[in-house]
Amino acid sequence: MSRNQSAAHAAPAPAVRKIFSRTGGKPHGPITRLMSPSDLGQYLKPFVFLDFVDAPSLITASDNLHPHSGIATVTVLPEGNLRFNMGKWGSGRLDYGGVEWMRAGGGIWHGGEYRPDSAPHFKAFQLWVALPAALEASEPEWQFVEASGIAEVGPARLIVGTYRGKTSPVRAFDGLNYLLVTLAPGEAWTYETPIGHDVGWLSLSQGSLLGDGRYEAGELIAFDRSDAAIPLLAGPDGATFVLGSAVPHPHELVLGYYSVHTSEEALKAGEARIAKVRHLYA
Repeated sequence: MSRNQSAAHAAPAPAVRKIFSRTGGKPHGPITRLMSPSDLGQYLKPFVFLDFVDAPSLITASDNLHPHSGIATVTVLPEGNLRFNMGKWGSGRLDYGGVEWMRAGGGIWHGGEYRPDSAPHFKAFQLWVALPAALEASEPEWQFVEASGIAEVGPARLIVGTYRGKTSPVRAFDGLNYLLVTLAPGEAWTYETPIGHDVGWLSLSQGSLLGDGRYEAGELIAFDRSDAAIPLLAGPDGATFVLGSAVPHPHELVLGYYSVHTSEEALKAGEARIAKVRHLYA
């Protein structure tokens, strides 16, 4: 068989996720807004909002009470630690690999659940996820899972979802994965995207990656719509990043100031509940 005939019969190269968009976000002091429901969240829904925080731990010493409805928030710390105390919802320490999952559902106020622990400085990603229509009016709940309770899949911590035979204890909805990953310098890792998870993105808190280009710390990378794999190679300083994949959210986003819903009626109901329960969180 000739070389040309061999090439013709070779297996095709596997599909690889391509970059759709990349951003360094908009910094506001120690917080960088990487995604909001009015911009990249329209493409990456159910992932609709992402803040990256790089701050002294003392920033958590004062409360910042504010409402939400129609979403869940997911908080992870790639660096540092904080103490949380939410009464019946639990108390303990949040550090690398742990997670706070707060389902706002029909409406809730929060802020002030964290206080400094032993680390003088921390980094955090706070993510908003648009809830399915069946859950957007549900009763609110918190769930804190310390690092010891989160499954490891190679270099990844499985914050939310199911991946490679393991499942996070976080009570999220189906079709949603969120991982926290640290790679050593030059280490290769591939995210084998689950079938149907056509939404995919990552954001780095430290180091750099090679994929469909070079990804730097501080960036959010949104991938094209497919469920192809995401092969990654860490740069010379290694890399720490979060990665999300999901089945696309099937609804238009209807936005309030702190709320995201699937319809005007659901938004009005959420805002009414927010006003009604405000006194419970004063």
